Amino acid sequence: MNRKTNSVILTSLIGSLAMIGACSNQEDVAEDQGATAVEETQTITHLKGESDVPLEIEKAVVLSATYIDHMLTIDEKPYAVNVEARYGGDYPAYLEDQLEGVQLVGSADEPNLEAITSLNPDVILVESRTPDDTYNLLEQIAPTIVLGNEWLDYDEDPDFWTEDLLAIAGMYDKVDLAEKKIDELSQKTEDARKIIETLEDRKLAYLRLRDDMVQIYAENGHPMNTLLYNELTFSPSQMTPVDQREDLSLETIPEIDADYIFLEGDVNSSDTVEEMKQSELWNQIPAAQKDQIYATDSYWLLKGWGAIGRGQIIDEILNDIE
Repeated sequence: MNRKTNSVILTSLIGSLAMIGACSNQEDVAEDQGATAVEETQTITHLKGESDVPLEIEKAVVLSATYIDHMLTIDEKPYAVNVEARYGGDYPAYLEDQLEGVQLVGSADEPNLEAITSLNPDVILVESRTPDDTYNLLEQIAPTIVLGNEWLDYDEDPDFWTEDLLAIAGMYDKVDLAEKKIDELSQKTEDARKIIETLEDRKLAYLRLRDDMVQIYAENGHPMNTLLYNELTFSPSQMTPVDQREDLSLETIPEIDADYIFLEGDVNSSDTVEEMKQSELWNQIPAAQKDQIYATDSYWLLKGWGAIGRGQIIDEILNDIE
């Protein structure tokens, strides 16, 4: 065997060994990566049990307007969200400027499973009212976390609304930031309360226009109500129910003894409002006499569940009464 032949054989042998070594290294790397992937997950306890999600979440699909508020509160932008057609647009209007470029994946009630699958999300956030069959389909796409205190019996603890915010913040290791935002909101609420407590008369009724009828919101039963009557210390009118909102007839509306009325709905184009104003007894309402009837948008109930929304409610109230 000549030197040239030996050289060729040696070269081939070295090449083969190099390939074997490379394959071995790739397998080791793959094993290391697999081990690392296991180490970089976290277990989240939620209403459906436990789910393992990445420690570093980059693609969160959020199927709740409330959770969008929570995520933006901790400076996290959802990767995709549900549409909010019931509020007149794709995104909740009060958060729209922070959601530019965020993808839409159907409604919370009818999520677009194909669109969600194509995004390859790290985690999906849904409310407790999500049907089991929908949850099961979503769970096949990505770990699906079921929160949703807003769809459970409301606890009269004024901090009840913070539980889902803190749960989401925990997923991002941002509980400290969430608590800071909650503290800032508490201070803002306290400052507003001090202003409201200087009012000589602060009896309040919160009304909602519903097609051809008017509803009056309760003193309890929702974080928005608790904000108005418990934290900001407005006094409920005599017609304000304690726990559940009620329908009002046009005949009883002039009997409202409120100094302030917040009226949710399209006030300017409402036949119901015009009919109320034409009532002979309308001007007997203290709020009408004092020109202290203020229109609100349809988001107050939604805003009541989030730090950003609650802050905006306070700003709107102070802008009206000052």
